[in-house]
Amino acid sequence: MFPPVELADEDGLLCYGGDLSVETLTEAYSKGIFPWPHEDCPLLWFAPPLRGILFVEEFHLSKRTWRELRKSRFEFRIDSDFSGVMHGCAGQREYSLGTWVNDEIMRAYTRLHQLGIAHSVETYLNGELVGGLYGVSWGHYFCGESMFHKTANASKAALWFLVEHCKSCGVKWLDCQLQNPFFETIGATEIPRDEFLIMLDTAMNCQDPPRGHPEDPDFLRENYLF
Repeated sequence: MFPPVELADEDGLLCYGGDLSVETLTEAYSKGIFPWPHEDCPLLWFAPPLRGILFVEEFHLSKRTWRELRKSRFEFRIDSDFSGVMHGCAGQREYSLGTWVNDEIMRAYTRLHQLGIAHSVETYLNGELVGGLYGVSWGHYFCGESMFHKTANASKAALWFLVEHCKSCGVKWLDCQLQNPFFETIGATEIPRDEFLIMLDTAMNCQDPPRGHPEDPDFLRENYLF
């Protein structure tokens, strides 16, 4: 379905159109492509020439943030409230006029979650969901999609928990898709697309990758991180 990633423009835009079916999304992620909806535009697909990567051993937070996290009473869960995390990520942002996590995205990634391909990491305070993140994963690959917080440092705490979980599983890096100022502060870097695709193939195939039709009952749903 997708053209070769080398045809993406300088901003990483590869193509537009198509749908967010399980088949389309699994093909896209296996090729280093991800959707990025824009209002009033056809569905856009990206394969950026430089990929944002967080090597887990390079992850760090500021001393102030660490102090605040040590004082907090956060609790962490995985896949306990995927819907709550997605709705949190879809909420209005202080720094943005909107969000790309629209209803179509929520339906599509909820279906991936039901198949064991999408996962959430959640931060709770006094039993209330106050932050978290979600992403796509199989093999030793995790691609972060979005994060949110209602309480200071709650999303950073979820990311810290994810990093520690990945370390315990032998996972070496996380896919941030695009570098931004926040990712820079926590130790993320950029690598060329060709190098990323080699790393992606290795991570996804650390054990037997999913085979067959995603909607088939025999489709391999085991996920090696969660």
